[in-house]
Amino acid sequence: MTDRLDLLPRHRNRIEEILAKCAPGVEVWAYGSRVNGRSHPGSDLDLVLRGPGLERLPLETLGALSEAFHDSTIPFFVEARDWARLPETFHAEIQRDYVVLVGA
Repeated sequence: MTDRLDLLPRHRNRIEEILAKCAPGVEVWAYGSRVNGRSHPGSDLDLVLRGPGLERLPLETLGALSEAFHDSTIPFFVEARDWARLPETFHAEIQRDYVVLVGA
């Protein structure tokens, strides 16, 4: 369910296009202010990428995503983090409130 995700359809579509191109086959969760109802139009979008088997994603993938988001027309910062590179304590924080943006 993504009803709680505070994104305009055109921005969501562009984000999904970038994810499909740069990180195909990766499950992506949104979390943070755009999920918990505390966002404003300039709020960043926090994403966590969950690779196959929850293994670490190649740094090249993360770099390509960062560059693609930076070069896009999306008018806010999009930060994509690798689940496997985050501490367990942060996993628990994300798991409290997230929306699946792209399924596995």
